[in-house]
Amino acid sequence: MASKDVHEQRAARFLQRQGLKVIAHNFRCRGGEIDLICRHHTDLVFVEVRFRSNPGYASAMESVTLRKQRKLIHAARMFLLKHPQYEQLPCRFDVLAMGPANSERDQDHVQWLPNAFTT
Repeated sequence: MASKDVHEQRAARFLQRQGLKVIAHNFRCRGGEIDLICRHHTDLVFVEVRFRSNPGYASAMESVTLRKQRKLIHAARMFLLKHPQYEQLPCRFDVLAMGPANSERDQDHVQWLPNAFTT
């Protein structure tokens, strides 16, 4: 299993513990991809999962650039076109940033930013 998949599975479990229901993994379309799509109360939530193992680079949160945001928005629109049953729901974009644990006993560090950006 690819490392990215492992982090996305951990992210899905984290979000489920927070009360979100995962309805899709890795939605892909021409020009974009969304890691996780969830329901949270009445909202449809598009989640970008980021993992950074080296703190010398931009943080996981900082890595969701304006260009990446545009790709996520495009992919969300494509998802809604393919799944019209969700088109009336309020939508939001969350970022779930993960970093390595501080010790072997710790789990990965997780920072969840609901409504990280708007369209």
